[in-house]
Amino acid sequence: MDMAPGQFLHLRVPDPSKLLRRPISICQIDKVNKVATIVYRVEHAGTAILSQMKAGDRVDTMGPQGNGFDLSVVTSGQKALLIGGGIGVPPLVETAKQLVSKGVDVTSVLGFANKEAVILEEELSVYGKVYVTTDDGSYGIKGYVSTVVDDLVQNETYDAIYSCGAPGMLKYVDQKFENHPHAYLSMESRMACGMGACYACVVHLKNAQEAANKRVCEDGPVFETGKIIL
Repeated sequence: MDMAPGQFLHLRVPDPSKLLRRPISICQIDKVNKVATIVYRVEHAGTAILSQMKAGDRVDTMGPQGNGFDLSVVTSGQKALLIGGGIGVPPLVETAKQLVSKGVDVTSVLGFANKEAVILEEELSVYGKVYVTTDDGSYGIKGYVSTVVDDLVQNETYDAIYSCGAPGMLKYVDQKFENHPHAYLSMESRMACGMGACYACVVHLKNAQEAANKRVCEDGPVFETGKIIL
């Protein structure tokens, strides 16, 4: 099955006590060998179990799921700005790769808590300029992604914006690019069924004339800026 940047895999931890699957975004796609690379952070028991698995172990997986980023809105010679925070950075790697393959100029702005939390800077630097910020200033530029983005957009016009990260960062991107015609947010959300049936991962639309809820697992995880309440 074809995979697209911004989609995710829904993994079942090989432990009968862990009932819910874990949604993990796709970081890189090898279409020739039909391999997807994922990057995750060990936080609780479920991801700790995944981290102990060895090459050749089987993982019960649903996917790829979700709509992914719309890369069709930009063409060769245009510019895209990628904004990622923390564990929201991984899906931007494949996004950058496929944009560059189309001739799009890519700039990435990545935000982390500190130097130890920085990931995938080298991988993204293959595809264009990368700015890294840390909250405490221990690496890169001290501050948040907004510190860099606010400065960049004063001097450059970007034809598309792709972002993934924590709610606070996405809220900033949503407000900053609310009226941009091609700006996208990839939501991070806990999920139960992952198929849109349980409505455990709903977000609410700003436009009350439309259906009140959208499901991150089925209707997302990518949404246009200015569309959902953060």
